[in-house]
Amino acid sequence: MESRGYLFFLLQGLVFAALATSAFSQLSPNYYDYSCPNALSTIKSVVEAAVQKEHRMGASLLRLHFHDCFVNGCDGSVLLDSTSSIDSEKNAAANFQSARGFEVVDDIKKAVDQACGKPVVSCADILAVAARDSVVALGGPSWKVSLGRRDSTTASREAADASIPAPFFSLSDLITNFKNHGLDEKDLVVLSGGHSIGYARCVTFRDHIYNDSNIDANFAKQLKYICPTNGGDSNLSPLDSTAANFDVTYYSNLVQKKGLLHSDQELFNGGSTDELVKEYSDDTEDFYEDFANSMIKMGNIQPLTGNQGEIRVNCRNVN
Repeated sequence: MESRGYLFFLLQGLVFAALATSAFSQLSPNYYDYSCPNALSTIKSVVEAAVQKEHRMGASLLRLHFHDCFVNGCDGSVLLDSTSSIDSEKNAAANFQSARGFEVVDDIKKAVDQACGKPVVSCADILAVAARDSVVALGGPSWKVSLGRRDSTTASREAADASIPAPFFSLSDLITNFKNHGLDEKDLVVLSGGHSIGYARCVTFRDHIYNDSNIDANFAKQLKYICPTNGGDSNLSPLDSTAANFDVTYYSNLVQKKGLLHSDQELFNGGSTDELVKEYSDDTEDFYEDFANSMIKMGNIQPLTGNQGEIRVNCRNVN
């Protein structure tokens, strides 16, 4: 009986792996070559204009893709507004009054549907391409985005609260969280480099600057002017000292104990990820190459393909 049970679970695992491989195999960088050859250039032009207008928008669009993929896969669920049947992920702790760039996604969707003549490109694919184009617009690496994701017809604030890593996480929390999404320690360190661009709110780093000891004293003192013990929750500070440039300064800052978030500094705090942080702080080429590879890997988390889901007409609403 035990051998039968083992065989059942083994076969079940093989079937799941086959289905996952089948889904990933349907994603292709050339997915829209025939159905909408101008799709990628259209997305790029809207993203470049938005980032040129406000550099911070590049980080916001990258973050949307990350927060989308970490909640039931890269399916555009983060974009859905609340309805009587949908508890929007926009209201999750990590996104509420923090996630932004939705208007830019609306602009991209309108422009790309016009270029295609009809809704052909999914909102999930728009997020994946916009993340890449944002990084490039701020001086970072490029990579080929696999395409063909379809959009979810539901969202889950509960899943978002449970799945998106928090700024107070320890290193072991972060490693476990990423592992739950099929990502390893290297992916954790590499993708955290997305904090090379953008800003964070006082409420996310207050505990770190007042209560943690693994922070440069002068750095903490400067931040206390921005982030008082009471009030000022929405006051912003750059995630690294070159927040408009996608570079390795984030890692250099960690080595100097100048990580803005507790979870950032955990990557360089005497643990298993220290050496990789040191490596990236000195080697832009390695970081760029590894970041591109990890973004491709993250973009492959549980995509909807084939007849699953839909292609939304409006990224904020189910058809």
